[in-house]
Formats: sequence, structure tokens, C-alpha cells
Amino acid sequence: MSKINPVEISNLIKAQIESFEKDLKTESVGTVVSVGDGIALVHGLDNAMSGELLAFDNDIYGMALNLEKDHVGVIILDESTAVKEGDTVKTTGRILEVPVGKDLIGRVVNPLGQAIDGLGSIPIKKTRPLEKKAPGVMTRKSVEEPLQTGIKVLDALVPIGRGQRELIIGDRKTGKTSIAVDTIINQKGKDVICIYVAIGQKESTVAGIQETLKRHGAMDYSIIVSAGASEPSPLLYLAPYAGVTMGEEFMYDGKHVLVVYDDLTKHAIAYRELSLLLRRPPGREAFPGDVFYLHSRLLERAAKLNDDLGGGSITALPIIETQAGDIAAYIPTNVISITDGQIFLQSNLFYSGVRPAINAGNSVSRVGGSAQIKAIKKVSGTLRLDLASYRELEAFTQFGSDLDATTKRKLARGERTVEILKQGLHDVLDVEKQVVSIYALTRGFLDAIDVEKIRRFETHLHATFDQDKGGQKCLKTIREEKVLPDQAAMNEVMEKAVKSFV
Repeated sequence: MSKINPVEISNLIKAQIESFEKDLKTESVGTVVSVGDGIALVHGLDNAMSGELLAFDNDIYGMALNLEKDHVGVIILDESTAVKEGDTVKTTGRILEVPVGKDLIGRVVNPLGQAIDGLGSIPIKKTRPLEKKAPGVMTRKSVEEPLQTGIKVLDALVPIGRGQRELIIGDRKTGKTSIAVDTIINQKGKDVICIYVAIGQKESTVAGIQETLKRHGAMDYSIIVSAGASEPSPLLYLAPYAGVTMGEEFMYDGKHVLVVYDDLTKHAIAYRELSLLLRRPPGREAFPGDVFYLHSRLLERAAKLNDDLGGGSITALPIIETQAGDIAAYIPTNVISITDGQIFLQSNLFYSGVRPAINAGNSVSRVGGSAQIKAIKKVSGTLRLDLASYRELEAFTQFGSDLDATTKRKLARGERTVEILKQGLHDVLDVEKQVVSIYALTRGFLDAIDVEKIRRFETHLHATFDQDKGGQKCLKTIREEKVLPDQAAMNEVMEKAVKSFV
């Protein structure tokens, strides 16, 4: 019989104690009580945070949106058919985050930052929380640097500055998306990163926009965030926040960003659907009480940062669709009150051939002339008044045919104003060419040209300035010094163009 060696036993016990690892883990686990329409009610998650990422079985994730006494309301960030009653749900301790960085540029992604363009996955190097407090008053700088849209009527009458929030509003099929896409195309070579957020758009529409941007070389500095019409409403709700979060990464890096939200009407409708499913009390038009905060916390994240923070900016172009031009409806009035002005598109102008169909009287930029270069400010000073008085006279002349010479002259100038402000689709113009066109109008060089020949004359005028030595000098002065060149030099090239026009 072998003897038990107490030294060996004590050494063995010591070795066991040293190798013992305390791997006790505590998890907050709940159970799905009910599920449907992208919403799950979960019981037992007493420690869940608002906006926290929650893990379901089968690698499906959700976000805590409602924290109630006996359950947590969760929006499911995937197909909700895979989630069943009785499934376990775990807290992750993390707020929902999205990937950010240069790797996203040129790609089409969903609101979770996953590639949906078939070009392979995107490496995740950095993430940012989806919800973030907007920059405070002291961290901001006043908006004074122009963001050129390349659209004459906008850059002359409704100028947009970097860091501004300018609403594009109008009925469906009036050219709202076209204005936003043209603005993105015009940022080529201007060191601006563009993010187009498609909320509830048809997949074919988003593919068409991607193709347009690619054709004009704009995808080299753009990101498309798409939550299609077939996606569950939680993804539509998250899409604009994902877009602005991706933009903030560049803004805090000292860069300039343009974010287009197309459109916030569908965003509000998706949020209303979620809120009603979560049994939140409905208010006006069945929207929940916090629908104003839904958009204000999004649009306030657009800002021009001060120089201490790098001087970066996010310019926001939210789009709102109206019904029969009703801008006094609930969502339009909410967003109008949050933004720094609006571009109002009218269907009767669109159908009468005035494109872009911008109503200059109802459109306004609250940043105003501080976001314009001196040259365009000088030539377009009386343009808004001329346009308004023409519209008034046009209505008046329908009743009377006997007109005096002054009225006839005003009507003729008004017709030429409307004609010169027309612009083709994706036909963006550099600011120096815009100044030339508007100078020709306001200084009377178009008065001798027939109205139907105005567009052709404009092309000829730009070609004359490009080819003439004096004209090239004038364009260079506007482009580099931002001021109007010597008027005698401008007039000389203008007269050459008028004489040589056939």
C-alpha cells in the first residue's frame, strides 16, 4: 500500500489554485413576449439603456426605443420573421454605432454601414454613435462661405452657405431630387464630400441616381446611404442619422460635407409607424408628440465649426414632399421652422416649362447675401424685385391689352429674366459664367435678343468669353478675386457677343 505524500498533495492544490481563473460573467437576459412589423416587446431587460444595441438569437440585432415598466420596446434591424416569441435577448452595453471613414466614399451602403452595391464588404476601421448631441453655440461659426449649387436662380436669389440647412420643398415630380443631385455634381473639384441619404425610395431610383453621379464623376467624393421602400421601417428611421454620423467624421476632421435627406416626409411616416406599433400616444395627423424633435436633433447637427475645431462644416439639404402645394401641413411647417430657409418648387411652373421650377417669391435663404461672392451679389441685386413685378404685371395684362411703353419694357425684361434663369438637367454652371449671364440680363444686353433665342445666345456668350482674351481675363477675376471686373472690359466682350450672334 503506497503512502500518501502530504507535500505532493499540497503542491497539487497550490498549482490548481494558481491556474484557477475567475471567469464569472453576468448577463442581462430577457425574453421576447411579442413580435411583429419590425417591433419586439421584450420582458426582463431591466438594465437596458435607451438606444442600446440588443442581441437576439440567430445573429439578429435590435435597438431599444421604448423603456417601460414591464417591458422594453425594441426595433429589429433585420428581417423580423426570424425572431419568435420566447427567444432570448441580451444587452450588449453598447449604443448603436455605424462605420465611418474614407473607405465608405464611392459606395452605396445601408443605414448600418453594410455595402449593398455588390462591390464587396467595407473594412470597418472606426465607428461613431448614431445619436450625438449637436454642436453647441460656442463651437459654431457664422455661415459666410458659399456652397455653389451651379444653378443660376439659386446662387443668385437663394444662396446656400457651408454649414447652412436649406429645405427643398414641393409636390412630387417637381424636380426636388434633381436640384440636390445637381448640387452634388457641382461640388466636383471643390473639396466637398457629399452624402445622399435615400429614405423609402425605389431601388431603381437610387440605382439611377448612382449611375448619374458616376457618369459625372461625382461618386469619387460621394456616399449613398439607402433604406429602400422594401426595407422595414426601423431602417428608414435610422437612415438620416447614419448619414449625418458619417458626415460628422469628416466635419471634425476639418473637411466640408454636404448631406441630402431625400426625403424627410417618408422618414416622419416611418417614425409614426414605429411609434403607433410601440403604443405611443398619437397627436396631430397621428404623428407622435416628439416628431418635431425627430427632425430638430437631426438638422441641428449641421453646422460650421469654429477654427479651434478645424473649421469643418456640414451643409444639410432636407427634402419635404407636399400635397397640392400645402406648405402649412404639420411636417412641412415643422421643418421650415428648423431650417435656415427654403427652396419652394411649384408644379404649375414645372409644367409650363420653367425649369428648375423655383418660385422665387416664396423661396428664401435666411443666411442671405453673406453666403454670396461680391460679383454675383452686385449683378443680381434687383433680380428678385424684377421677377416679382413681372409676375404681378403678367397676371394684370391678362385683363387689359392697352399697355404703355414702360409696362411693355418691364414685361419684355421679365420674359428674358425667366428665360435666362432656365437651366437644363445636370447642366451646372461655374459661378463666373453665372455672373456673365446675369450681367448680360441686368445691364440690358439681352433686350435686343428675341426671347426664343435667349438660351442659344447664352451658350454663344459663354463661348465668346472663353475665347476672347479680355473675356478670359474677366472670368479669371471673378473666379479668383470674387469681384466684378472692370465694367468697360465686360461691356466690350458683351457687345462683341451681341454683334457676332446670328
